This record gives sequence, C-alpha cells and structure tokens, in this order.
Amino acid sequence: MNVHTAFKAYESVRARLPSVQRSAACEVAENLDAISHLFDVFLLDAFGVLNIGETAIPGAPERVAGLQRQGKRVIVVSNAASLPKPALLEKYARLGFDLKPDDLVTSRMATLEALRSEPERHWGLMLPKDADHNDIDHINVSYLADDPAIFDAVDAFLLLGSGAWSDARQTLLERALLRNPRPVLVGNPDIVAPREYGFSTEPGFFAHRLADRTGIEPTFCGKPFPGIYQLALARASETDPARTLMVGDSLHTDILGGQTAGVKTALITEFGFFAGSDPMEPIRMSGIQPDYLLRRP
Repeated sequence: MNVHTAFKAYESVRARLPSVQRSAACEVAENLDAISHLFDVFLLDAFGVLNIGETAIPGAPERVAGLQRQGKRVIVVSNAASLPKPALLEKYARLGFDLKPDDLVTSRMATLEALRSEPERHWGLMLPKDADHNDIDHINVSYLADDPAIFDAVDAFLLLGSGAWSDARQTLLERALLRNPRPVLVGNPDIVAPREYGFSTEPGFFAHRLADRTGIEPTFCGKPFPGIYQLALARASETDPARTLMVGDSLHTDILGGQTAGVKTALITEFGFFAGSDPMEPIRMSGIQPDYLLRRP
C-alpha cells in the first residue's frame, strides 16, 4: 500500500471506528518543543513518532528526553501487539529512548486486559510461532498456520501479529468462520504501519477483510478504541484532558483515538503515515481534525 490506498482503506471501515468527536484548529508548529509549555502529559505513538521500523526518527530521542527533564509525563501508547513489553523496552533503549515499564502501554496489554473478561476458550492465534510469548503462556492457544483442522477446532480467534500471515491462511480463517461463526479479538487494529521500505500490512487489515467477507464483527483492542487510552491515562495521576496531548502520525488511529479519549491531539506530518504527502486533503475528507500539525516530533 501507499499513503493514498492506506487512507482509502481506513475510510472504507469508518463504520467500525469511533465517530468523530469534534472539530479542531489544526494549528501548525515545528515540533513538540514549540507547544510543550501547554501540556503536562504526552501520549506518544511509536511508529511514525519515535521510530520508523527499526530506526529512531532523527531528534526524537532528544525530544523525549527534553520533555522528561521538564517533568512532563511521557507515555508511549502503541498498537504493538506482536511483542511483549520487555522486548519493546529493550528495542526503545537500543534506539536511544529512556523508558521505564510504566512509560509504555500497548495494544497487547489492552488485549490481555480484555481477555480477563472473556470466558475460558481455546484460541486460534495469529502470531509467528517463534515470537516472544512468555506473557501469553497462560492462555490456551493453538498457532494458526496451514492446517485447516486447527481453524475448525478452536473456540475463537486472537489476532496479535501478522508477520507470518498470508492470503492462504486468511482464506482458511474466513472459510472456518463461514462454516462456524466464532468471536474474533484483534490485538492490533492498525491496517498499516510505516516501515523503512513503505507500509506493512497489520492485523487490522485482515480483521476488517474477514468482517467484510463473513459478517462477523471483530472486537478491537488498541487505538482508536477506548481501552488502551484508559490504561494509559491511569498511569498519569490527576490528568487534565486540556493539558494532555496525544501525538501520532495517523488520523484514524492516533488522532481519532485521542479525541475519543477526550484529550488534545497533534499530527506528525513529515514522518510516518503522511511522509512525503500533504495531510490537509485527507483531514478535510475524513473530518478528523487534530489540534496541532507538527512537522516533526
């Protein structure tokens, strides 16, 4: 996908996303330093704000460190569901970010929280089998691969990571759901994620595809849905929504999600989703208007 097809993909599933909450000013600023005095709590997306794939965005580690030195509360809020928290903290340490365990909230954590309310089930798991799975070892799962019998045997489906997914496996999943409708829980609502080479296809893409083809509506855990924001805001005591800023590169996840959570929002325009393109027409078409447009984090 490119930015245009990715935007169209998000627009095509608007009925499954939270509704637009409000209009906003779209004030333009250079970076977070220009507006840091207005906020006490910063909720930062990861891909497109801190890093692109395995590379830190130039200046981002220094910007985050500066906010931390000012006494600002910085919490990374990421739709990262394929890795557990310790692995992500190690990754961001390698990239130059000083993050403590309480500084990171992911859609994987939101998914595990949602599973607490689910009955005991045998889950079919979308996740590469060699992925780190220590935090999900207590869940009864079978890895979904190329055996149709597993798709038919499980009670429900859990979509965490699509790194090893394929069209053939997606077809097995859709056919199994058509034969026997079952719940689908999605740990990463992203349709795409920005990488060094372009956009990767994420679990949200496959979840919306199966919903279109089977009529089964998945349950999403992560941005732009409320659960992940509730976890994040619980980390910041006495949060004033007017002095809390969600910073991201995606209109349909970060900005829409931040507005749904009742906080201010800022869209990064020169890295991540809109790198190399003008976001103003997508903002107009979608009606999702951030409070700020920042050239860089």
